[in-house]
Amino acid sequence: MENKTLKSKLARYIDAGFPIIYINTFEEDKVDNIISEISSGKEVYEWNETNGYIDFENKTAMLEDCTLSSMLDQLKTKDLLEEKIIVLKDITSYLEEPKIVSKIKGLARMINQGVDATVIIVSSILVIPKDLEKYITILEMDYLNTDEIKEIIRNFIQENLSIQEKDEKLIDEFALAFKGLTEFEITNLLALSYADDGALTRKDLRLIFDQKQQMIKKAGILEMIPLKETIDDIGGLENLKEWFERKAKVYKNINKAKKYGVDMPKGVLIAGVPGCGKSLNAKAAANLFEVPLLRLDMGRLMGKYVGESESNLRNAIALAEAISPCVLWIDELEKAFAGIGGAGGGAEVTTRLFGNFLTWMQEKESLTFVVATANDITKLPPELLRKGRFDEIFYVGLPSRAEREKIFKIHITKRRAMDLNNIDISKLVDKTEGFSGADIEGVVKDAIETAFSDDKVSIQTADIIEAIQNTHSLSEIMKDALEKMKKEYETRKFKNSSRR
Repeated sequence: MENKTLKSKLARYIDAGFPIIYINTFEEDKVDNIISEISSGKEVYEWNETNGYIDFENKTAMLEDCTLSSMLDQLKTKDLLEEKIIVLKDITSYLEEPKIVSKIKGLARMINQGVDATVIIVSSILVIPKDLEKYITILEMDYLNTDEIKEIIRNFIQENLSIQEKDEKLIDEFALAFKGLTEFEITNLLALSYADDGALTRKDLRLIFDQKQQMIKKAGILEMIPLKETIDDIGGLENLKEWFERKAKVYKNINKAKKYGVDMPKGVLIAGVPGCGKSLNAKAAANLFEVPLLRLDMGRLMGKYVGESESNLRNAIALAEAISPCVLWIDELEKAFAGIGGAGGGAEVTTRLFGNFLTWMQEKESLTFVVATANDITKLPPELLRKGRFDEIFYVGLPSRAEREKIFKIHITKRRAMDLNNIDISKLVDKTEGFSGADIEGVVKDAIETAFSDDKVSIQTADIIEAIQNTHSLSEIMKDALEKMKKEYETRKFKNSSRR
């Protein structure tokens, strides 16, 4: 299938005389087809590690045993470079060699001085040496849209399953499930589904889900989180839970909601005390929305090459959007954007990443719902807290008396439901003022483990009280920081997650 956006961009950049175009993709065959279509009379030559310097169209050797270095030497005069497109593959390791970088830079300078030629680097790994940064333009293969995916599925059915009727509803389900996969991956999965039982059925959707998990693992920046927690596992935070339930109704009926005039949901920033359910809310939201939960590890974005960090962020966002509908969870957001506006290379990269993230949040039109969590919003840039970035910003504080009661009931019921009626929850609540939700969970776990070790038939109120007495609450450990944080949230008038 033809990637129209890449094709039109590549043609424009070649016509405009851009010296080096870096196509960041592993789909070499598709790129070869596009280059052939837009070469417009220019001679196209290729160098790759396996075959050396070859004619691009018929893949025959131009020079026997030609190294990359000697091939670049062949092109260093104007006459030999004029009206040529030079395609370089398998060269990422060579881009760390100063001599090779210098020779490619020499070609780029000749093109900038008027030679009608283009160097195209094709690689799935993005490596941009500092010396080539100003000469390189990065292009990426766009993900297939739903109509393009449907066309691939229909063609596959026509060629392989002529006896199977085209079930349009099933094709729609497959097309949605295939979002984010390449044509190569889609064709392979269709073939695998066909080989399994000679037909395409709904049970084959599991294969696609497994492949998406593989894809996310291989990308190394996003992580797919298994969904076990539900909204019922959250003790208290009623305002936030109700807000999520309203968003879920919009999210699940998005076409109807848009016709009614409802804006596309963007996401939520949940800020506040550690251990009070922020992460749990991200997981519960994905469960409520009935979509996958992807966690973005901002620490993994940082790369050692120029432009690599920004490319990693673009790839992560593109992958999340392609897989959408999904919830994208960004944990400890303040750590990701620490040092913005400062001096030095690291701070500059962070500032650029932040700008890219802000632009995406402002303009986002996909069903990628962002749940960002932060412990300390005083470290977040004020631009991120402006209206329009997130749909809402919630503050999560230490649980109230009523919330502590619910949290105790949830954790005891989850582990020892048969003992719940024998435990005086009110007594436990009295003794846990200043405890976080995580503190309470820890107390219940410790009490149950101790009772098991002591061969007790059941757990009693006294067992849990003993565990409470052996625990230092969050309000003890972080007293000054919590008071400062609470004042900050109240000053900024963030919406409280709880009913007080």
